[in-house]
Amino acid sequence: MRTLILSDLHLGSVSRSDLVRRPELRAPLLRAAEHVDRVVLLGDVLELRHGPPREALAVARPFFEDLGRALAGRELVVVAGNHDHAMIEPWLARRAEHPAPDVLGLEQLLTPAEASPMIERFADWAAPATVTAAYPGIWVRPDVYAMHGHYLDCHLTIPTIERLSVGVMSRLLGRPPHSFGTVEDYEAVTAPMYSWRHAMARDARTGNALNGIGTVRAWRALAGSGRDRNRNGSAPGRRDSSLAGRLRTRAIVSGFPVAVAALNRAGLGPLRPNVSSGELRGAGLRAMGEVTARLGLDDAYVVFGHTHRTGPLPGDDEREWNGPQSPGGAPGARLVNAGCWTYDSIFLTTSPGESPYWPGTCVLVEDSGPPTLQRLLLDRARAQLKPVPA
Repeated sequence: MRTLILSDLHLGSVSRSDLVRRPELRAPLLRAAEHVDRVVLLGDVLELRHGPPREALAVARPFFEDLGRALAGRELVVVAGNHDHAMIEPWLARRAEHPAPDVLGLEQLLTPAEASPMIERFADWAAPATVTAAYPGIWVRPDVYAMHGHYLDCHLTIPTIERLSVGVMSRLLGRPPHSFGTVEDYEAVTAPMYSWRHAMARDARTGNALNGIGTVRAWRALAGSGRDRNRNGSAPGRRDSSLAGRLRTRAIVSGFPVAVAALNRAGLGPLRPNVSSGELRGAGLRAMGEVTARLGLDDAYVVFGHTHRTGPLPGDDEREWNGPQSPGGAPGARLVNAGCWTYDSIFLTTSPGESPYWPGTCVLVEDSGPPTLQRLLLDRARAQLKPVPA
């Protein structure tokens, strides 16, 4: 069975950075979908943290209708991530009411009706494709497992908002990440904070502190003003050149190590005050490797998204893309990141594909052999990807 996996569409983004909302940019994906047996949407399909779900659903409907026609009777699998965890919460809530629920394993396969009303809508829109929900991931092949990857935030050393939220929740619940060994451990800490953030956006659009725009501005300041053309680097967007902007940037940069030290003292770490492009990549891969080891994924190929950073790419150190060995010496999981379909200006260079954050990547899984990256938007210039104002 040929399976095409893509992640992080973020349909409904208030910044309009979600590229598959535009027919001309989802066309290459639809052509690719015509030649596979199954498509897996690997989480963060919708952006449910920016405003009411109805807004994201309105943007998503044409995409699902087009994808359903392209698949025409074949299978579409929908996996929830952290930005659209609300898609699976109704099922999780019903499970919590059951007097003796089954163990929450690596793969729960659900009908749309079992999963949630939201996924039922996807199934209606995507007809004649057959829709299945999976959580927290799916075994694509006996040796290939795919999940969104949001559990990695529990082990991340970069002080993102998500990582800090995990730290607070872990302390409140008395469940430190170093003790995790099951899917239920990860869900116990992450699901409550996802529910809270979705609730904040349910009835009105959220402000910059919650929708991520404020975080992007901080990253831009910390990343510096130059443009790193290295494949493993990033390309920060234009910074505010005003006096106030320069002073604000200087304050963020100088205060960052102090803030990280304070967070570590508060027990929210371990965190590092390094946000270089190399550390962003390495920290994410180390954290995902930790997840695969704790969940017993051994030497499987593990396809994930979440970080938006495609890989491994030519020039990457492939050792970074291997999870830790087991105590008995067995090889660790082999990581593959499906990238994203969003325009993240802070990370993009001018040349198509030069940045590992260039959008438009899928992962193709055949009946045998390693998963392969398919970069479907390399023929588009950066100007063609830039969000179009409403």
